[in-house]
Amino acid sequence: MPISRVDVREIQTPIRERYASDPAAAEISLEVRSAPSDLADPLHCAVAPVSASDVIWRSGAHPAVGGEGDVPCSGDLLLGALAACQEVTLRMVAANMGIALEAVDVRVEADWDARGTLAMGKEFPVGLKTITCRTSVTLAADEREDRAERLLRSAEKYCVVLNTLRSGVPVTSEFRIGATEPSESRDPKP
Repeated sequence: MPISRVDVREIQTPIRERYASDPAAAEISLEVRSAPSDLADPLHCAVAPVSASDVIWRSGAHPAVGGEGDVPCSGDLLLGALAACQEVTLRMVAANMGIALEAVDVRVEADWDARGTLAMGKEFPVGLKTITCRTSVTLAADEREDRAERLLRSAEKYCVVLNTLRSGVPVTSEFRIGATEPSESRDPKP
């Protein structure tokens, strides 16, 4: 039965102390940006998290709207973020509680009507309609039921992505058109 090799409490203690003495240090900004990709290909793109400069996530249109299905669509990335957050939160809580995990299985599903994305009528909303996250955990047979229940409640309570989706957050979207100046290499003068 796998016991955590990482002492999460030891790692988090100085972080908690820092945030207690300097609350502003706990305010974190996350950013993901477009990564270089072939602009002539309307079915694919790449994005990169600023916090992990060597990571690039490839994504593309879903086959239901004309995509090739060779890379995850943006909905897959959203559901993947929820699954990853739920699992890592559960693992960290288990490590803090000294609970050994035998197995963890997180499955996230969503319902979506592609007609909205294809602009087939105002009656078809653009976006996911429902999301269901199912988390199954196998613990040692001798683990007390009250601790197991506390583990699951805490993992649900502290999952950032789950709680963000549940409560919603203000989202600002800004679109701008920029024009590039012709460069000498593209527009040589005689």
